[in-house]
Amino acid sequence: MLNIKKLILGPIQTNTYLIADTETKETAVIDPAWDGCRIVNEAKQRGWQIDQIWVTHAHFDHIGGVKDVSSSSNPPVAVAIHPDELELWRKGGGAAFFNFHLDYGPEPEIALQHGQGLILGNYRFEVRHVPGHTRGHTAFYCLQEGILFCGDLIFLMAVGRTDLPGGDYDTLIQSIHTQIFSLPDETRLLPGHGPETTVGFEKVNNPFL
Repeated sequence: MLNIKKLILGPIQTNTYLIADTETKETAVIDPAWDGCRIVNEAKQRGWQIDQIWVTHAHFDHIGGVKDVSSSSNPPVAVAIHPDELELWRKGGGAAFFNFHLDYGPEPEIALQHGQGLILGNYRFEVRHVPGHTRGHTAFYCLQEGILFCGDLIFLMAVGRTDLPGGDYDTLIQSIHTQIFSLPDETRLLPGHGPETTVGFEKVNNPFL
């Protein structure tokens, strides 16, 4: 069984997802936004071992807890992110603009690519490159469970902002139509902020699309 625990963390109320194969106990953290020690404790309480860190994009509110989560294991848990996000990572994810100064730990080691498969226990997740909010934004799709972790690409009746460096509105809309709306209507969309939605609901009700 795939178990998903959502934590709402940090100053911008970012969704962090702990996902685990309850049979193997293998666990990934998607967007460790803030309070890394809390994320680690949540996993420990469930008997889960954090093996992987997947980052949709490098805005500071999605990586603020990376250092503590990574360093909770020896050797440290490797961080996976698209190469096009490394420049943003190295610039602090825009934290200084909001008067935050954060240490994200070592630079990511795993370079995500479109179409790549990520294995978590008995489950396979497909990496989808969905630029627009940032250049290297990715989403993680599990066909077996009919779920997509979509970061800040699309939300319930909204889309991600494109006014920050690396954002482009036309590219974002194209990513949604080609990489999100091509999925089955019943696919659950688990975004970086706010409640979940579905592909079918957003096709009909999202005013931006």
